[in-house]
Amino acid sequence: MSELLQITGGRVIDPTNNVDEVRDLWVRDGLVVAAPPHGTKATRVIDAAGDVVMPGGIDMHSHIAGSKVNIGRGLLPEARRTGEHTPSTLLQPGGSLGVAPTSWMTGMKYAGLGYTTVFDAAIAPLLARLAHRDLRDTPQVDSGCYLLVGNDRYLLEKLGSGDRAAARDYLAWILTVGRGYAFKLVNPGGVEAWKQGRSHDESDLNLELPDLKLTPRQIIIELAALAQELKLPHPIHLHGNNLGLPGNWRTTQATIRALAGLPAHLTHIQYHSYAGGAGDETTFGSRVSELVAELDAQPQITVDVGQALFGPTLSMTGDSAAAQYLARITGGRRVNHDLEGVGGCGVFPIEYKNKSVIHAWQFVIGLEWFLLMRDPWRLALTTDHPNGATFWRYPYLVRLLMDSSFRREAIAKLPRAVREQTVLRGIEREYSLNEICILTRAAPARMLGLADRGHLGVGARGDVTIYRPDANYEAMFQAPRYTLKAGEVLVENGEAVRTVRGEILKLERANDEGRLKTQAKWFTEHLSVPLEQFAFAGESQPDA
Repeated sequence: MSELLQITGGRVIDPTNNVDEVRDLWVRDGLVVAAPPHGTKATRVIDAAGDVVMPGGIDMHSHIAGSKVNIGRGLLPEARRTGEHTPSTLLQPGGSLGVAPTSWMTGMKYAGLGYTTVFDAAIAPLLARLAHRDLRDTPQVDSGCYLLVGNDRYLLEKLGSGDRAAARDYLAWILTVGRGYAFKLVNPGGVEAWKQGRSHDESDLNLELPDLKLTPRQIIIELAALAQELKLPHPIHLHGNNLGLPGNWRTTQATIRALAGLPAHLTHIQYHSYAGGAGDETTFGSRVSELVAELDAQPQITVDVGQALFGPTLSMTGDSAAAQYLARITGGRRVNHDLEGVGGCGVFPIEYKNKSVIHAWQFVIGLEWFLLMRDPWRLALTTDHPNGATFWRYPYLVRLLMDSSFRREAIAKLPRAVREQTVLRGIEREYSLNEICILTRAAPARMLGLADRGHLGVGARGDVTIYRPDANYEAMFQAPRYTLKAGEVLVENGEAVRTVRGEILKLERANDEGRLKTQAKWFTEHLSVPLEQFAFAGESQPDA
């Protein structure tokens, strides 16, 4: 007989099923099941009386795998000597935290915070095999990745010539051979223009690529439509043009309007909401209110925030143009790499300081998004790990959202110009536990089309987190009593008690095999890497 787990007496919070009440929860064979007949004895009983029971957390936008993370580890070796460590043993590899943690520590720390599913948000298709090996080495969590498109020359040529069928086949092929879950657009068209000599601040939605009759606006619209035609559970995951530039809210506004009914997810929206002019800190500021109004008219568009928090961290982005621009401003070490891998990547260390006007605005702009968006179902809690902050600072961010007095104390430490201008000074809103559950579980699951998680209804995966209530919400979310993965207890009383290998979430789509010959010929003529190198040759079950 299969094992039956019973969680008794907890306050079950499950927004997907409109549940917020004290009740028992039953899990058998890794899935939530209906209450068995009265008198049925459970194999194991967890007493959750007085505790809060939620689904396992879902981080829909993080950077935990692939060449960018490995280069980040090499760029900051000193980060591996600080923070948490676990020793290596015969049974486990051990690792270190830092701002670019090892794969082992990444999985252990996510589970230690109550998270059970994580997606890497930017993997170059050419480097997908490396990324998948990193994901396999990340324990405790199910994982997946979004594949970079939108600056790949072959795709742009097909879009520019109007050959949508070839573009669609290419996307289907990339998704399948790269074992991705969705498509990530990073500064679409802008990175390609940068590689041909344009600077980052020259990017505009209507500016044609130097040698193609194609604009970023057209790329975004076409790829949003093609992702819809391919019936992907998650629409295009869009890192918009002009990231980090003063005044870029206009680009974001134009992007929202250009989508005009097409599904899309706008990622790390905090970095795309800036007022101001180049080189003038006095005009830098927020235009979140205007962008929230734009989104109100486009209910098919969702966002995650990419909250910036003060302290040292590491920037890693597939937007090589933005990386070069921002690294010049911040100074210090920088690596731009893998430029042939669709768009490359830029990695550089950064420290957000609360005395900096620019950094203070970035901090409050993220909070404005959380507090001005009335519908939490269209919003996901992220820090764009590690760009805005590392993911293990999520509990601190949760406290900022749930405790208005704590938030006021943080704002009081900012430069006067920011304190006096931000709309936060007049906002007393405090998130409820139900809303936090939406931001960190239910909404990401819905945005990703993951019907089997993010909730605790019958048939859901038995991914469960149990928290002990605390008036200090940071402490509450920092150390859950239990984290369960598919009904197995991974964390008990704040300590890891078991390690498991998670599932790799990936999709396949059919493409025209005959067209691959033409594509292979183009790859041979224009790239140093042949078409065959993109596939997982000889690895039919790399995640088994």
